[in-house]
Amino acid sequence: MGYEDKLVPHALKFRRFLDKFPKFHNIYVIACISCVSALLFGFDISSMSAFIGTEQYTSMFDLSSDVQGFVTAAMSLGSFFGSLASAFISEPFGRRSSILLCSILWMAGAAIQCSCRNLGQLIAGRIISGLGVGFGTAVAPVYGSELAPRKIRGLIGGLYQLFVTLGILIMFYISYGCSKIDGRSSFRTAWGIQMIPGFVLFVGMFFLPESPRWLAKQGYWEDAEEIVALIQANGNREDPDVLIEISEIKEQILVDEHVRAFTYADLFTKKYLPRTIVGVSAQIWQQLTGMNVMMYYIVYIFEMAGIHGNANLVSSSIQYVLNTVVTIPSLYLLDKVGRRPVLLVGAAFMFAFQFGVAGILATYAETIPEAERTSPSVTLKIPDSRKNASRGVIACCYLFVCSFAPSWGVTIWLYCSEVWGDSACRQRGAALSTAGNWIFNFAIAMFTPPSFQNISWKTYCIYATFCGCMFVHTYFFFPETKGKRLEEIDQIWADKIPAWKTASWQPIVPLLSDADLAAKMKYEHKENESDLIKSDADDNSENEKKVEQA
Repeated sequence: MGYEDKLVPHALKFRRFLDKFPKFHNIYVIACISCVSALLFGFDISSMSAFIGTEQYTSMFDLSSDVQGFVTAAMSLGSFFGSLASAFISEPFGRRSSILLCSILWMAGAAIQCSCRNLGQLIAGRIISGLGVGFGTAVAPVYGSELAPRKIRGLIGGLYQLFVTLGILIMFYISYGCSKIDGRSSFRTAWGIQMIPGFVLFVGMFFLPESPRWLAKQGYWEDAEEIVALIQANGNREDPDVLIEISEIKEQILVDEHVRAFTYADLFTKKYLPRTIVGVSAQIWQQLTGMNVMMYYIVYIFEMAGIHGNANLVSSSIQYVLNTVVTIPSLYLLDKVGRRPVLLVGAAFMFAFQFGVAGILATYAETIPEAERTSPSVTLKIPDSRKNASRGVIACCYLFVCSFAPSWGVTIWLYCSEVWGDSACRQRGAALSTAGNWIFNFAIAMFTPPSFQNISWKTYCIYATFCGCMFVHTYFFFPETKGKRLEEIDQIWADKIPAWKTASWQPIVPLLSDADLAAKMKYEHKENESDLIKSDADDNSENEKKVEQA
């Protein structure tokens, strides 16, 4: 008996407890509550960037560039392990349980950070918060996509990244205000405030329904159908969209019954290797754009541009505002323009603006004497006599963010849930690609402070080169997934269609239209409704017996 089977009685008891609370069935309300986990991700990013250059922080933590890099990266390290561990909770206990655990770990980590008395406690708090963020990033997007009507799945998926940017923005302004407080209470207060959205997420999850796909997998078909009907058609089970959704769930469950032996090693076989390379590299490229350098260490960047004190924090805040605002159009672009054009244009612009920052710093910045350095990571700056050069660096940073946010910022999370096609590899493929994102996030956060110290402006040349490489890789190997069913994406891989031809490609044998499929499902639904109810009753009875025996 596997560990999941042993946990079934406990999972059923916990689900019964959660189901006692009244539920929201508006998909936008559901998405907004579950995406508070993305808000936590954003909070953690800017909770450090606003303080690393302040006197209050440096007086308590006088850190070398290497140690500061590890402190910043500790969250990503925790998130790497949290994302891998999430499957051990979400499969037996359901999606809601994992997101609840996300909120609990986040609140615990925030409490440890705000009460920290030494470096070890700060790192421990960031790792624990990272574990929570890892659970949220691995489960919340899946939870939203499993509940969302397929016609707006792109929009609901894009909301996750929007909430990340909102979290970055909100926490930065909280930190900016708290930086005016004298002494260590400044960053302690800001880090303590992080517990508030964690508590909101914790309470909100009691009022959200369980994923219908998870319920169906556990044998609760009647409950699964009821949730789909309430979300998509105000409870009308005969609605065509509801019938199609239920048919897709049934097909997925039947397929999953035949692919239980699929392992991570199978992702690297001849059949799956091309899509594994695309899925994993897409997440890795997102980190190698250098965006997290702009988020975690924006204070350092603007110090190099000759901006100090309050002016630095104000300039940084504008970047966070831009990051949030320009994310919104991508929710429209993804379903109208397509994935490939958005990724290609974003990579091209980021390539140009990274080289722009490097070129201006190389030409106009001067080395700071070691005795005058306020941070070991800032070894050069543009003198006050060259204000236009300073403005040029700031403009390139702003334009870089405006290029990243609506392209590689939002698109990759959605793209990596679609590109696998084959349901046999989708779950493990998505988990592997997310783990790749977090481990490179950790590596870059570690690498950046010493790279600023040792090679200064050349750091931007490295990220610019990565942006050029990802443009080439995307053009030749990333297929278009907009408007295609998962079966069609699988056929693209099977037929080895060149990536640049996939936007106009059509399958040889067209699939049934939505109208034809709905009519077919309606007939089968009427015919099998009594059998379905009987089967669900039998399953419920069997599960109840397991609980009583436990």
